[in-house]
Amino acid sequence: MTSLLPPAPSNDSFERLHGQIRELLSTARARIRRAVNSIMVQPYWTIGRLIVEEEQGGSARAAYGQAVLAALSERLTAEFGKGFSVANLR
Repeated sequence: MTSLLPPAPSNDSFERLHGQIRELLSTARARIRRAVNSIMVQPYWTIGRLIVEEEQGGSARAAYGQAVLAALSERLTAEFGKGFSVANLR
């Protein structure tokens, strides 16, 4: 299959320009991933705290807690996509 892109110039100036742009984009994408990960730590920690507080209350609430996790898993997965299984919420 042939490429629809024109062939790249092969001179050193072009290679240097391409390398600089490639490095900028790679660095920016890595910084974005780190920023998003840092930002998401707080809500995930708070979600865990809220679930623990809801489930605490003794063995009489154990079945209730399982039902809560199952319902939360179903609803959060429907709203936000994968990553909210009962095991992950636990």
